[in-house]
Amino acid sequence: MADIKQVAERAGVSIATVSHVVNNTRFVSDTTKSKVEHAMKELDYQPNSVASSLRSQKTNTIGLIVPILPSDTSNFFFMTVAQGIQNELKKNGYHLLLSTNTTENIEDEKEQIRLFNSKRIDGLIIAPIAEEMSYLNDLVTKYPVVFIDRRTKGYEADCVLADGFGGSYQAVKTLIERGHRNIGLITGGLGITTSDERLNGYRKALEDHQISFDPSKVKVARSTFESGYESAREMLAEHDVTALFITNNVLTMGAMGYLQEKQIRIPEELSVIGFDDYDWTRITSPPLTVIRQPSYELGEKAAKVLLSRIKQKTQKCKNYCLDTTLVMRGSC
Repeated sequence: MADIKQVAERAGVSIATVSHVVNNTRFVSDTTKSKVEHAMKELDYQPNSVASSLRSQKTNTIGLIVPILPSDTSNFFFMTVAQGIQNELKKNGYHLLLSTNTTENIEDEKEQIRLFNSKRIDGLIIAPIAEEMSYLNDLVTKYPVVFIDRRTKGYEADCVLADGFGGSYQAVKTLIERGHRNIGLITGGLGITTSDERLNGYRKALEDHQISFDPSKVKVARSTFESGYESAREMLAEHDVTALFITNNVLTMGAMGYLQEKQIRIPEELSVIGFDDYDWTRITSPPLTVIRQPSYELGEKAAKVLLSRIKQKTQKCKNYCLDTTLVMRGSC
């Protein structure tokens, strides 16, 4: 197995320069860095990551915790976010440790952070399951934290999320401009940023168009196919709505299942806009109008913010809100 001296000889640089490239401990020009990396690849040189981390007090490892439920198709959202994070980290010489919270239990979230602490991560990205995150003050060591998808309170950290308020406002505004005034809303459980902001966007669009908010036209449901199906059934049985806005992917699937089973003509009898853009939304009859979230870009941004925070920890924490996009198809 090649050693660092052989790499230095092959690249025509000093051993110290190779060490700086490997450990990212000093500026090295792109030309020199390219020579070193090429020599490492040719010689199949594998740096001693344990020794390197002991010297630099860094492991070049980032932890990621996201809520993943076995029956929730919105898991695609977090997996796409994770892909964006991983690719950005890889470009900067970092590795990703992914941990999934399959129970949405706060104690499991704490245990996952303790495990990351034992692995001496350099930073943490987390989609929290609760708004109150003050427990991190006792658990997180000296590494920075970035929240994704949901705003929190109780712990100061950067936050990167999509514009749920703006996306919902645009969806409901579009339905109103198409002549609808009786618009029903099906949303996931309230108390987290994503659901709360989408509800607020719905309410604000109604208010700005002089339409009274009717809480009975809001169905709050668990994020399952069955709940979406039942919420759509109840909404149409209880109200003479002419349009539905559904604030997450799995609830949209359930609602569309009910509407197609009952052969309700869309958009002639009922207009529908969903949230999140997945392949299945393009093959419904008609294809579904949706609010698209920039999930991959959200992951990239979260990684960039965290890497910047690692380099300059004194920066003031910020909230970063990425734009959503209305994708018009045939359902409204």
